[in-house]
Amino acid sequence: MLAETIGRISPLDAAAMGDARARLDALTKPPGSLGRLEELAVQLAGITGHVPPPLEKRVIYVFAADHGVTAERVSTYPSVVTAQMVSNFLRGGAAINVLARQAGASLMIVDVGIAGDVERHPRLVSRKIAHGTRNFARESAMSREEAVRAVEIGISVFEPCQLAGMGEMGIGNTTAAAAIVAAATGRPAAEVAGGGAGLDQAGVERKIDVIERALAKHRPDGRDGLSLLQTVGGFEIGALAGAMLAAAAARVPVVIDGFISTAAAIVAARLCPAVAPHLIAAHRSAERGHPLALAELGLRPLLDLDLRLGEGTGAALAFHLIDAACRVTREMATFEEAGVSGNR
Repeated sequence: MLAETIGRISPLDAAAMGDARARLDALTKPPGSLGRLEELAVQLAGITGHVPPPLEKRVIYVFAADHGVTAERVSTYPSVVTAQMVSNFLRGGAAINVLARQAGASLMIVDVGIAGDVERHPRLVSRKIAHGTRNFARESAMSREEAVRAVEIGISVFEPCQLAGMGEMGIGNTTAAAAIVAAATGRPAAEVAGGGAGLDQAGVERKIDVIERALAKHRPDGRDGLSLLQTVGGFEIGALAGAMLAAAAARVPVVIDGFISTAAAIVAARLCPAVAPHLIAAHRSAERGHPLALAELGLRPLLDLDLRLGEGTGAALAFHLIDAACRVTREMATFEEAGVSGNR
């Protein structure tokens, strides 16, 4: 499944991008004056092959799993909060529920490795690999087979849509994400690991030490997405990477959220470099290592709001800018239509 999906990811549609640029330059404004909105409109055309693309059916995927590394006291919250928050998602009471409703997006919530039990619910997709990863401070987070399974779960649950947002829930997953980013970029853990959900300085230093010891012990291959997942990753990070690959293969724009989603995007790009142009970075989070992770992928975020919640909240907010880029392309008059003299 993984190899077949990767084989279907193609470059952006150059002809559609040219058509989008021509359309934008013909509109009643100075060329390029809408800045990043115009860049976004061109990228969307390249991904989908349409000018402007239809983006009515939109889904935000929230993958949830727990992390054995929380035993090292790298989080301010206990692991039980993962299951509790997923229950909150299912009841519609979390930030992502509010922002997804505002953005006109449905939610798909997928359990790929929650340690506790979550009540059965029509909106919960259960694909549990295990009750959380192993403590990567002591042993690899998962087996190679589990890493492949996590990615393929993300591929298998992806459903036909026109715009995909990527989110996650997992206590301890900023530690896994920081370890992935450090291994992939070669940067010291101290430059990548931050406070996560609210660690104090002593907690951050403990987190850095855990990551440094784990990287020295396991020596993940930063060029190999499966090695990153197996040694220091998370089930939800692997599933996110798989969903990104599936969306790119279907020519669906992929809106990644914050630090954890960007770490998953690095895994996806290590598995298939051609996925990167299909990715849209929603925002730059307050997490220390997020700018490094974005730079590794060559992505510029649309927003900078000091967000650090995850769940896909930044992706939901970015949907509004994506709508704006499409509406400008579709609804603005050209100089000829408006009877306005253009530049000569």
